[in-house]
Amino acid sequence: MNLLEIRALEVRYGGIRAVKGIDMAVGEGELVCLIGANGAGKSSTLRAVSGLLPAAAGSVHYRGHDTAGTPAFKRARDGLVMVPEGRGVFPQLSVDENLDVGAYARKDREVAKEHDWVFELFPRLKERHSQAAGTLSGGEQQMLAIGRALMSRPKLLLLDEPSMGLAPIVVEKIFEVIRTINGAGVTILLVEQNARAALELSNRAYVMESGAIVMAGEARTLLHDPRVRAAYLGEAA
Repeated sequence: MNLLEIRALEVRYGGIRAVKGIDMAVGEGELVCLIGANGAGKSSTLRAVSGLLPAAAGSVHYRGHDTAGTPAFKRARDGLVMVPEGRGVFPQLSVDENLDVGAYARKDREVAKEHDWVFELFPRLKERHSQAAGTLSGGEQQMLAIGRALMSRPKLLLLDEPSMGLAPIVVEKIFEVIRTINGAGVTILLVEQNARAALELSNRAYVMESGAIVMAGEARTLLHDPRVRAAYLGEAA
């Protein structure tokens, strides 16, 4: 069963078509990546799925329902949650307070359990639980942004460039946690410039160029495709 279906989606900025009628699907429980160069339209796609940008044409179906007219905050409350590029933590709030923001709309009694799970995934955050988020390193802020999203108990987690600007050892930790989150049953759509890591991590993949999907298939197959290796992995075709 597909948790997310994107049909003929277009995103425009004025007269510029950033996303040009793409089709995508993410099955329940999958980890799917969307790779491509800067400016390919990857982030615009995620922003349209999350409701942060309007679709100029086409549709986004989540859990079998057309999301047209559904604002971003309602999509988030229904489990469609995005971790944006640039992290977007609340710098004046503590780590604990940022995590509490993620659980703001929840009414259940499992919040404390999620809080403990985030600290299990990211022990560094537990060490800094009372520290202002703005004083954390870039890697710690990325951990916090992911942790805050998990506090809302997502069904579909959209991750936009989670490794951007981070040291290799931190990137390794982030991808390890993404695998763990998916293994716990959270469906993930990952936008990532680190094509090799994304393809090694994912079940399936889409390749985007100039606003269009140009390749799609099993991630391991695309990892060994000469065109992908030449264009995105820095290897000779």
